[in-house]
Amino acid sequence: MGTINRRTQIAALLLLPAAVCLLPDRAAAQGESAVPFLLIAPNSRSAGIGEAGTGTVDDASAVFWNPGALAFMDGQEVSITHANWLPQFNMSDLFYDYLNFRMRIDDIGGTVSASVTYLNLGEFTVTNSSGPTPIDKFKSFEYAVTAGYATKATDELGLGINLRFIHSALSPIGTEQEQGNGISSTVSFDLAMMYRPITMDVPLLGDLGKKFSLGLNLSNLGPKITYIDAAQADPLPTNIRLGLGYKPFEDDFNSVTLSLDFSRLLVRRYDDGTSDALPKSLVTAWDRAAGGLKKVIVSGGLEYWYGSPRLLAFRIGYFNESQDYGNRKFLTFGAGIRYDIYGFDFSYISAPEGTPLSDTIRFTLLIAW
Repeated sequence: MGTINRRTQIAALLLLPAAVCLLPDRAAAQGESAVPFLLIAPNSRSAGIGEAGTGTVDDASAVFWNPGALAFMDGQEVSITHANWLPQFNMSDLFYDYLNFRMRIDDIGGTVSASVTYLNLGEFTVTNSSGPTPIDKFKSFEYAVTAGYATKATDELGLGINLRFIHSALSPIGTEQEQGNGISSTVSFDLAMMYRPITMDVPLLGDLGKKFSLGLNLSNLGPKITYIDAAQADPLPTNIRLGLGYKPFEDDFNSVTLSLDFSRLLVRRYDDGTSDALPKSLVTAWDRAAGGLKKVIVSGGLEYWYGSPRLLAFRIGYFNESQDYGNRKFLTFGAGIRYDIYGFDFSYISAPEGTPLSDTIRFTLLIAW
């Protein structure tokens, strides 16, 4: 039976957003959840404002941030995002791609959407258990295909749902100790809403109608993913996001939008490696012993647009995670340009020296018509 000779740089995988851990004799995610690539902020625009957007997204990336927001969009849009992931490790074959599409269909009273998420983890060498001689190689990757629908329940409330197929191919090689390998598939779904009041009188603040928005997204609801056997199945990264948006200023040529997101992984894993299944984990994940409110990630930022229609954008944001649970803290910057039906965005992460996410750059190209 072969074993996997993981090169030194495989330590990069330990630093994926949900603390993936590939153990020597088990090629399966053993952090808080499996397939944490589903939590990676997929587009440059929201990445530039601190990886927030649940309450403010107004483009095709709503497939990820808040499917309910798609109900407010007309026309069609396609976009693609690329990022060399964890650039500090200088691994050219570790990269992330995200493709999505949305289209308004009046005949069905809503918007349909689709996305493909792909994370390439690189090529690995297999050796004999009795020696270092290479006997095989394999490529490790994960992907998800999502389809969704969104419609307006009222003029102010949009509802959305996504269905998703997930495939994780960490390793095709089994071990001498366990049956199975690191390849598995499963399904999940998302439920989301976006509230954009037309009028909203608030004492001291006046009418916030068309200035304020509120989004909620419960994502990656589904059965555990099994690499070895059911007893060792890993939970999906079920996540809840609450997002607020506010537009303090807008005229014919300028607009400023503030975004604020609160997100929490709804996974309850115990010290013995077991974890609660849905729907129980939706409650037990909030136990104080599991981190409680300390595990809530706070992110947000500011986006400024110039031009009529939109022409140039500048973005800044901040991402904050508890030092006891991940301790990811970084500034984000971004910019964008629109011309006719075309658009280009990029974002940059500025983190302390030595942080794997530091210097991460995302590029997004889009066409909206």
